[in-house]
Amino acid sequence: MASDLEHICSHINEKIGNIKKTLSLRSCGQEPNLKTVLNKIGDQIITVNELLNKLELEIQYQEQTNISLKELCESLEEDYKDMEHLKENIPPHLPQVTSGTQNCVSASDLDSEEPVKVEEPACTKKPPKELRNIKEMPFITSDEFNGIPAYMKCRLTYCQINDVIKEINKAVLSKYKILHQPKKSMTSVARNLYHRFIDEETKDTKGHHFIVEADIKEFTALKVDKRFHMILNILRHCQRLSEVRGGRLTRYVIT
Repeated sequence: MASDLEHICSHINEKIGNIKKTLSLRSCGQEPNLKTVLNKIGDQIITVNELLNKLELEIQYQEQTNISLKELCESLEEDYKDMEHLKENIPPHLPQVTSGTQNCVSASDLDSEEPVKVEEPACTKKPPKELRNIKEMPFITSDEFNGIPAYMKCRLTYCQINDVIKEINKAVLSKYKILHQPKKSMTSVARNLYHRFIDEETKDTKGHHFIVEADIKEFTALKVDKRFHMILNILRHCQRLSEVRGGRLTRYVIT
């Protein structure tokens, strides 16, 4: 009971103190000298409030700029990685500039209208006759790449697509090298692969070169994943291959 009374008394005394302060401030506002000071303080408060609003807008602008710079930095890092990948994985089918050609190109040559000749690497050794009959998939040209719809390409690059073509050609070459090999010289592994190749053939694939996903896994390091199938869709769009389905198997025919 005593504590409740003390609490009530404290609350009343606090209210009385607030009333006294209010009356004191009210009386101060009526004095001419203090009224001038209060007006100046009010003007300064308004000025400070405006500065705070400007500062808040500036902070928001700087935060947005910081986010944009981070996104730009991430984009530049991705472009740099793509550039490094292109630099380290130059497609072998592109023409190479020989050292002799590079030495002959001077400043005066660059100013002239005569184009610089680029020599393609000469084939030093012809492949065996049976390998020359194996059909390979031609690489995608830059014009064909530019004509591929954006929804097909996504983030795939020109070099990535041609790298897959290179691996597909490797699998085709490995497969038909075994099919052309004399049976007497086959190992047990090659013989098993030979029988699988024969079982996978159909009347629709007769006279055509084709592979299946098992050949990709057998002869290359490619992963048969979503990205691989996206590239297959692009190759179908560019008429590099077609599909023959049957017996729960998809055969990719080189066209």
